[in-house]
Amino acid sequence: MLGKILLTLDAMGLLFGAVAADYTHTHIFNPRWPPHAKFHCGQTITLSVILGLATLYYTWRSLPLPSTSPHNSNSSDKAQLVLATSLQQQRKHDALRTATFTGTIYWLAGLAAILYPGTEGIDPEFGPPGSFPQLPVFIAFVGLAAGGWWWESRLLSGAAAAAECLEPKRE
Repeated sequence: MLGKILLTLDAMGLLFGAVAADYTHTHIFNPRWPPHAKFHCGQTITLSVILGLATLYYTWRSLPLPSTSPHNSNSSDKAQLVLATSLQQQRKHDALRTATFTGTIYWLAGLAAILYPGTEGIDPEFGPPGSFPQLPVFIAFVGLAAGGWWWESRLLSGAAAAAECLEPKRE
């Protein structure tokens, strides 16, 4: 559960933090910014919200046990349950990887943005040249998502190991 909470905190940063930072006098309402720069700011705000919603969806979506082949009379009920549980664990791992991906790409793109020619972390009227005030924030949110992935994947791996113990021995 802690892993899901960390991913949820990351999603909240995408849904509210990024929007709050960009919807201010330093960005979208900055009179020095030309219309095309404001267009890209709006694009970034929208992308942040979409990624936040996707992160929440993949973090919390319900994954019922998949159905197994009811027509296979050679398999025992226990084997069918093991198969269904294994498939469910695979789906949970996939959802976790997707949530981690959607929860980090915005922050990683922000870290990479400073590498482009002529970029600055802040406009000159709001801070000194060479400053990058977003750096600790971007790193912290990547850390939340990575920590959420690490914690939750350990839980899922433990559940998968427990399910393997139920698997019938083959001779």
